[in-house]
Amino acid sequence: VIGASVKLLNTSRGAVSDASGFFIIKNVQPGSYTLLVSLIGFKAEEYKVTLTAGQETNLQLTVNEEALDMDLVTVTGRTVVQEVNRQAFNVTAIDAKQLYNSTLDLSSALDRVSGVRVRESGGVGSNFNLSLNGFSGNRVRYFIDGVPMDNFGSSFQINNIPINIADRVEVYKGVVPIWLGSDALGGAINIVTGDRFKNYVDASYSYGSFNTHRSVVNAAITTKSGFTFRLNAFQNYSDNNYKVTVEASDPYTGVYDPAAKLRRFHDTYHNETLIASVGVVDKKYADLLLFGVTLGQNYKEIQVGARMAAVFGGWHRRGNIVMPTLKYRKRDLIKGLDVTLNANYNLGQEQNIDTMRARFDWFGNSKPNPAGEGRGISFSKYKNNTGLLTATANYRLTDRQSLAFSNVFSTFNRKGADEFNASFASGNGARKLNKNIMGLGYMFDVKDKWSATVFGKYFYQSVPRQLSMNKFGYGIAATYFVTPALQLKTSYERTNRLPESNDLFGDVELVQGNLGLKPEQSDNVNAGVSYGFSVEKTHNFLINANANYRYATNYIYSRFNTNQSALMLDNLEGVKMYGGEGEVRYSYKKWLSVGTSLTYQYLQNRQRMVLDPSGNLVVSGVYLDQMPNIPFFFGN
Repeated sequence: VIGASVKLLNTSRGAVSDASGFFIIKNVQPGSYTLLVSLIGFKAEEYKVTLTAGQETNLQLTVNEEALDMDLVTVTGRTVVQEVNRQAFNVTAIDAKQLYNSTLDLSSALDRVSGVRVRESGGVGSNFNLSLNGFSGNRVRYFIDGVPMDNFGSSFQINNIPINIADRVEVYKGVVPIWLGSDALGGAINIVTGDRFKNYVDASYSYGSFNTHRSVVNAAITTKSGFTFRLNAFQNYSDNNYKVTVEASDPYTGVYDPAAKLRRFHDTYHNETLIASVGVVDKKYADLLLFGVTLGQNYKEIQVGARMAAVFGGWHRRGNIVMPTLKYRKRDLIKGLDVTLNANYNLGQEQNIDTMRARFDWFGNSKPNPAGEGRGISFSKYKNNTGLLTATANYRLTDRQSLAFSNVFSTFNRKGADEFNASFASGNGARKLNKNIMGLGYMFDVKDKWSATVFGKYFYQSVPRQLSMNKFGYGIAATYFVTPALQLKTSYERTNRLPESNDLFGDVELVQGNLGLKPEQSDNVNAGVSYGFSVEKTHNFLINANANYRYATNYIYSRFNTNQSALMLDNLEGVKMYGGEGEVRYSYKKWLSVGTSLTYQYLQNRQRMVLDPSGNLVVSGVYLDQMPNIPFFFGN
């Protein structure tokens, strides 16, 4: 018979019979199994089978017809994106393929998600701030195929990665599953590139305002023997010479204009990145084994400092990424055990160059100044060498129960020198950091009925010979399907974020480090409902609503230094957030899809006592006030 489903119970292995009734199940470990054969109109049959190492097993199975009085049955298939959204976690998945060959980068696509707001300080390649339910910066972690992007450097950031590189993007809000192995405080974003083994070439180019050029090439070759080669390459370029309204004064004449509308004249940016990998797929020893390298470079002119009033005409940054990579994945390494390993090490270098002995104004004029542009003369070359090793394992105890384990180890080593600053090597230049995050979880899942996950995490970090810190975290996520179309979900996590390398050591540009920072900790709670329905089978509706609560202690925030030339980091006693988000989507057949979302979030300062200018503890004048410069009501 054709189309019979053949499945090895308690494994992920299976097949479907072809037109001749034949089927093949490959790469199965030796042992005893139960084989389930099923097909509509036939009785389901189970067969016991024992597999011996090094031998093929041939089976001749029979199925018997079953007389059934069958009503009309509607079979509904779900896409991978829909399955991700049905998890117990508060997660939104974006189907990136629908946005292919557009001018969008990943940050622009994310800005359409409820609860997410992306703000950039300028044009292409500028610094960006992604807020997820009010938490932003390093509190939100980024991953590519489950691998942390912490060590990818300045050449590979979500606001310069084109949407074409992704199959889908997953946004986890507040509570993060352990397989991502993260110390995220506010959530995580996972860019899934997918396993497109077929042979293909995809290319696009776009041109926009301010001399902006973007191009992307994706390609893959996979042979019948399992050999595969993959290539992703992209570039961005922009003059970024758009107009801004600023306070401007002439350094020679002293003429002052409080609202001058002028073009940015020192803001050019470009980056080029290539990701290549070679390996094998569908082998007995590996479902996927890839050796690869990521190569990239970027150039960025810096127009302003921490304030718009600080104008620069020569300061710029160069960087590159040279990162060898390893990816390994195997289902049923032993019966029921799936394993994934990833490793990479970034050998790239950064340069921070400001050698102009002049001061600039917004009109583009310069005035000689032996001390430079206001920051002092600088020509630093340094390496933020970062390594990463991740391991995840999932063991299926039964069809409904599974255990998950993850471990992520990362290392950071900054070394370099500045031709004009001998203290660079002993100050910002010589810094090391080691971090390890371990997670263990248990899931019970009754397919399309309900599921629950409980998990724990252990965080450890050390700066050799200076400090170390460790924390524990835990959480739970559960979902219940009232009907196949109506889903309830809730989740809670006590999570931690350990200070990053740039938090502790500074970023050699605008942020000054603080080795005295404490780890952030937050209690995150989510509750949501999702309902989908159709009218006359062609008009499809989806309604999502979520409520969120966060209470973070030792919240790390930035403030100006004494002369307002850079940013400093400190801990706040606490920050409380509560809010909600809603989304409505409509689609007609397969050719029309529209949607809208609204988000409200209120962040409150819980820092009661502060030091006054005389060093005395006093009640803060902004205690219980709303946190500034964070969007609180927005929609798409």
